[in-house]
Amino acid sequence: MKMVHAIIRPEKLEDVKRVLERAGFLGMTVYEVRGRGRQMGISWRVRGNEFRVDVLPKLKLELVVRDEDVDRVVSLILEAARTGEVGDGKVFVTNVERAYRIRTGEKGDEAIG
Repeated sequence: MKMVHAIIRPEKLEDVKRVLERAGFLGMTVYEVRGRGRQMGISWRVRGNEFRVDVLPKLKLELVVRDEDVDRVVSLILEAARTGEVGDGKVFVTNVERAYRIRTGEKGDEAIG
């Protein structure tokens, strides 16, 4: 099993959820986060004063998927979250040793389906 971590623009959440749901990937956890990368924040001028925000609001999605589904899930997220502008986000994949469904006690792949 793998954990897919995606940092995306908040306005892309519905697009990402929709494509994942259509493909049968229903479960995810969504966090409101703040961060920066190459975008280095934003700045603007008001009445001669410059204002700068160097960490921007993003959303972090986490999905645990079967090994064989990782490439498909990542591709769906990349396609749905992409605007082509700096600040679109990142996707990371990590190993998951174990998973359990609390309600039923199911383990492993059965717990994430």
